[in-house]
Amino acid sequence: MLPPVPSYDGLSSPVPLRPHQHEALEAVRRASEAGSRRWWVTMPPGAGKTLVGTEVARLLGLRTLVLSPNTAITAQWAHTWESYDGPPAGNRRDLRSSFTSLTYQSLAVFDDADREAGATSDDDEDAAAPSHLDRLHPHGRELVETMREAGPLLVVLDECHHLLEVWGELLREVLDQLPEAVVLGLTATPPGAMTRAQVDLTAELFGPVLYEASIPALVAAGTLAPYAELAWLVEPTPEESAWLAEQSTRFAELTSDLFAPGFGSTPFPTWLQQRLPGDSEAGADGPATTWAERSAREPDLADAVLRLAHAGLLALPPGAVLLERHREDPGAEDWRVLVDDWLRGCIQPRAELEGAEGAGDRDVLETVRRTLPAIGYTWTRRGVRTGRGTVDRVTARSRAKEAAVAGIAAAEARNLGDRTRVLVLCDHERATATTRRRLSDGPTDEGLATPEPAGSALGVLASLLRHRDAAALRPVLVTGRTVAASHSTLAALVDWLRRTHPMLAGGLRIEDADGVAVLTGRWTSGAWVGHLTRWFAEGGTQCLIGTRGLLGEGWDAPCVTALVDLTTATTPTAVVQTRGRALRTDPDHPDKVALVWSVVCTYDGHVAGAGDWDRFSRKHRGYFTVDEQGEVVDGVAGVDSAFSEFHPPPADAHDAVDARMLVRAEDRDTIRSQWRSRGEVADAVGHVVRVRRTGTGAAPADEPRTGTTGLTSWTEQARQRPGARLAVVPPVVAVVLVVLLAVLGLPLAAVVVLGVLLLGAAAVAAVALLGRATLQGASEHRVGLGHAAAAVADGLRRAGLSPVGSDALRVQVAPDGTTSYGLADVDEDVSARFATAFEEVVSPMASPRYVVPRRVTSAPVGIEGLKRGLRSRGRQQPDGEVWHTVPSALAAQRSSADAFAAAWHHWAGGDGTTVPAVYAHSPEGAGVLATHRGEDPFAVTCVVRRVWA
Repeated sequence: MLPPVPSYDGLSSPVPLRPHQHEALEAVRRASEAGSRRWWVTMPPGAGKTLVGTEVARLLGLRTLVLSPNTAITAQWAHTWESYDGPPAGNRRDLRSSFTSLTYQSLAVFDDADREAGATSDDDEDAAAPSHLDRLHPHGRELVETMREAGPLLVVLDECHHLLEVWGELLREVLDQLPEAVVLGLTATPPGAMTRAQVDLTAELFGPVLYEASIPALVAAGTLAPYAELAWLVEPTPEESAWLAEQSTRFAELTSDLFAPGFGSTPFPTWLQQRLPGDSEAGADGPATTWAERSAREPDLADAVLRLAHAGLLALPPGAVLLERHREDPGAEDWRVLVDDWLRGCIQPRAELEGAEGAGDRDVLETVRRTLPAIGYTWTRRGVRTGRGTVDRVTARSRAKEAAVAGIAAAEARNLGDRTRVLVLCDHERATATTRRRLSDGPTDEGLATPEPAGSALGVLASLLRHRDAAALRPVLVTGRTVAASHSTLAALVDWLRRTHPMLAGGLRIEDADGVAVLTGRWTSGAWVGHLTRWFAEGGTQCLIGTRGLLGEGWDAPCVTALVDLTTATTPTAVVQTRGRALRTDPDHPDKVALVWSVVCTYDGHVAGAGDWDRFSRKHRGYFTVDEQGEVVDGVAGVDSAFSEFHPPPADAHDAVDARMLVRAEDRDTIRSQWRSRGEVADAVGHVVRVRRTGTGAAPADEPRTGTTGLTSWTEQARQRPGARLAVVPPVVAVVLVVLLAVLGLPLAAVVVLGVLLLGAAAVAAVALLGRATLQGASEHRVGLGHAAAAVADGLRRAGLSPVGSDALRVQVAPDGTTSYGLADVDEDVSARFATAFEEVVSPMASPRYVVPRRVTSAPVGIEGLKRGLRSRGRQQPDGEVWHTVPSALAAQRSSADAFAAAWHHWAGGDGTTVPAVYAHSPEGAGVLATHRGEDPFAVTCVVRRVWA
C-alpha cells in the first residue's frame, strides 16, 4: 500500500508564470472540466515546459510520475519540484514518493529472452504477435503493476516524441492498464512537423493539441532570445573534388544510356510519357482526368517528371504547370524515383522472362545496378533503395567544414569579445575505423580511393587550435568519453577545479594524444559535463565542441551566443532540440542575440553534390527565422531571401554569400530590433508570393514603392504617375539654354541658329511626352501584377475556394524591390491556395488546361501617340493580347474556370468585356498555346514563401 499524497494547498510556483504558461494551464483546466483525461501541450525548448508540468501536478494534487528521455532531464524535474519547498521528489520505481521522476528506460526495457521468443513467434504465421507488456523486463512490468495499483495518478510524459518514435505501441498498452490515470504529454516537436503515423498515434493517445506555443511567438514576447539563422557555404577540398569528378563521369554514362534508343524493351522516356500522360483530351466538360489529379496521386514522380521536362529531357505533359520547385534540373532523388518506377514497372517484369525474350532487359538491369552507387543508391528486387551514399558522405563530412568553423568562431570573437560563447555540435567524436570503412568503397576502377572522412569533433578542435584567433577562445572538446584541448587550456581547467572541487582535481592528469592534450582520471561524463558547463559560463573556455547526443537535448547553457551545427540529423525533433541550445535567454545579458550557423558543402559537378544542401533545406523546413529584410520566414529563405530549398547557390557565389552572412552577424542590434519591433502579433502562418522583375532590382511600375498596403491604397499609388505636366519640361529647358547662350555673348546669328535647333528638339520631346501621357491617361489604370493578384483572390472567392477576395489582398515592397503578395486574415490552407494560383497566373505558360486573355495597349510616342491619345477620348484602346494560365485550382471544372475568367476581366480585361475561359485543347486554345507557350507575361520571377504572422 502506497502512502497517501500530502496536501499541496500551501505550495506555490517558485517563479512567476509567463503569459504562455498561464495560457497552457488554462487550456488544461478547461479540458479537465470538460471531462478529458489525456492532454497534449507543445512548447519549444526554453519555454518552461517543466514548470507547466509541476503546476499541473500541484493543481491536481495527484500522485505524479514523470517519465523523461535521460537522467539530465529527470534531474531538472526533481529540482523544479523541490523548489516548491514541498515533499522531496523520488527516483525509485516503487512510487512511494508523491512526485517521482524516472527515465523512459525505467519502464521500456525489454527482456532478451522475451525478445527472442517474440522473434520465434513472428516466424510462426499462426502465432499471435506478443504483447509489448509481456516482453518487458521484470522491472518494467513491476512498474506498470505499481502504476495500476496507485489509483488516480498523473503521468507526465516529457518530450513525448521519444515514445512516439520508439515505444508508441507500448505506451498504448500501458495506458490501457491505467483507466484512472490522467496523462499530460509535453513535447517541443510541433504537430505540423510530425509524420502521419505519429500524428495518428498522438491523436489516439492524447486527442487534439490543447495548446501550442511557437518559437517566433515566444521570441517576439521576450521568452526566448532573438536569433538569426546563418549559413557558411564551402566547396570540397581538392582531393575530395577529384574523387567526386570521377563519380560524376559514371553518372553521365548512366544518363546517356537511359536516353539511348533501344535501351530496354520500353525506353525510359517512353515509359514516363505513358505513366503520366497529362490532361485527357476527351473534352472540356467530361469527367476530369487532369494532370493535377494524376500528380496528386503520385506527387514525387510527377515533380521528378516536370524537372526532367524543365531540363529539356522530356516533353512537358499537357496540363502541367512548372512552379518554382520544378524549375530546377533533376536531382539525385528525382533520378532514384524515375529509375525505380521504370525498372519495377517495366524492365524487371520483362527481365524475368526466360530466354532471349528477357535477355535485353536483364542487361539493362545489370548496367543500372553497377552505376547507381555513383549517386548513392542500390538496386534490390524491391526497387531502388538508398545505399551507402558515398558522394553525400564526402560533402557532408568534408574537411573544408572544419576550416569554416574556425572562421565562424574567429568572427564571433571579433564581434563579442569576452562575451563570446560558441557551441559546435558534431555527430561523432572522431572518424573511427568503422566510419572510415563505411565511407570508403576502396579504390575505384581508376585507382582513386575515397577521401578519408572528416567533420568529427576532434578534427574541429584541431582546426580551431591551428587558427590564431579561434585558438584564443581556448576551445575544449567534451564528449561522452573524452575531454581534450590545448595543454595550456587543460592546465587552466585543472587549476579552476582545484579551487572549486579540490578532491576531484587531485585525481586528474593531462596526457598528449593525437596532437592535442586529453584530461584523464577518476571522473566520468556525468561529472565533467556539469563542471565544463559552469567553466564555460564563467569564460574559462569560450568554445565547447561536442556531440549532439551529449550536448543536445537536456543540456542547458543560457550563455551560448552562437551555435555551429555540423550534425546530419534532419528529424524535426533533432532540429528543434539542437537550436534550443542557443535560444535560451541569458539572465546576465538580457540583450542576448543568438546566431545559429549551418556549414554547408556543395559540389556543382555531380548530381548528388547538392546532398548537403538538401539536408540543410530539410532541417529548416517548418522552422521560422528572421531574414535580412526583417520578415519571419519558414525554410532556407529565412537564412537568406535569395536562397531556394530546391538548389544551392553556384560555387562562384559562395564567397559573396559568406560575406553577407558575416555582415549580418556583426549587426546583432538590427536582428534584435527586427524581432522586438513586431510587438503583439497573431501567432499565425500564411503564404506570400515574392515577385521580382527579371533582370532589374526596381519595383514594378504599378506597385507601391515601400511598406505594406491594401488594394485600395495600392491602386491610388498606381494612378499617381507623371502626366502631361512633364511635357512642358523640354521647352522650358530649351528657353533657359537660349537665354544662357545670349548672356554668354555669343553672336546673334549663332544664338538664333542654336535656339531654333534647341526649341525644335524640345518640341519633339514635348509632343512625345504629351502623346504617351495622353494615351496612358485614356486607361483607368495600367494592368499589372496587383491587378492579377486581385483577380486571383476574387476568382477563388467566386469559386468558393476562399472566404475573402481582393479586399483582403496585401502588397509589400521590400527595399531591394521585391514585391510580396498575400491574403490577410485567412487560414494557412487558403493562403497557400492563393499563393500557388497567383504564381501560376504570372509565370510563363507551360501546358495549361484553360487560358484567359489580357488586352494590352502599346504606348507609341510622338505625333502617333498624341493622335491615338486624343482619339481615345478617355477610353482604352487595346491593340494586342497577352494570354495567361488559369490556375490549376480553378481549372478542374468549366464553372470554376469561368468564375476566374469573370474576375480576371473585371481587373485585367482592359476593355470591360467578359468572355469565358478558353479550353486549351480547343482549336482556339491550341492556337494560343502554339504562339504563347513559354512566354513570360510579366517578365518576373516568383517564389512562394511561408511566413509567420
